[in-house]
Amino acid sequence: MISFFKSKPILKDLIPTGFVDIHSHLLFGIDDGAKTPDDTKFIIESMVNFGFGKAITTPHTTPYIWDNTKEMILEKELEVKRVLPQETLALKLRVASEYLMDDSFSKRIKSERLLTLQDNYVLVEMSYINPPMQLFDILFELKSAGYEIVLAHPERYNFYHNNLDVFRKLKRAGCLFQLNLLSVTGYYGSKIAETAAYLLNSGFIDFVGSDIHHVKHIKGFDSKLTIKDKVPLVEAFAKNALFDI
Repeated sequence: MISFFKSKPILKDLIPTGFVDIHSHLLFGIDDGAKTPDDTKFIIESMVNFGFGKAITTPHTTPYIWDNTKEMILEKELEVKRVLPQETLALKLRVASEYLMDDSFSKRIKSERLLTLQDNYVLVEMSYINPPMQLFDILFELKSAGYEIVLAHPERYNFYHNNLDVFRKLKRAGCLFQLNLLSVTGYYGSKIAETAAYLLNSGFIDFVGSDIHHVKHIKGFDSKLTIKDKVPLVEAFAKNALFDI
């Protein structure tokens, strides 16, 4: 009997060959991502098997927790490439940072050049507990300093789930949105998957990222999509070609 119900695709099967990832935590021993060289090796090999061609990996810069400097990140990149030369050639590796927008971030914007994804594109995030009180002032400062703002995983900020209009306000403030790929599988929960679908269907998603930290995230790519329409996701994959240099 022919089934009238199409099986939902598996996430890893949608990854285009040579895909450029712009959000991950692959550098061992620098944040809450890979802990050891073996962790980094396993993650990179898995990404290559999925079809990833390049990765701009983005260690956290989070004051008092992972207070990485630009110099520390660049030094760790060299170490990883030295320890894992074959792996970091198979997955062409570059580095940026994922900056936490907190009360001290305005000072950082004024005092140093941020480590960007490419050119003036900077990856930023908020606390999962609440947005910074001066969020829109920070966004204005970033734009005034010449940055293009890439907001990491907007679908994961639970405090916005009952106020979807705020996403339009963030877009008007100049934010580009980067969706976490695992969000469309329900990995982080049904409400986040629902918000991810809303943002995709609204045309708000500009880029996607793996946000891979560890083995569990790798296993998550074997999961089926929970969203009904995969077309906006496929289109979002293609937009990452902007960073293919």
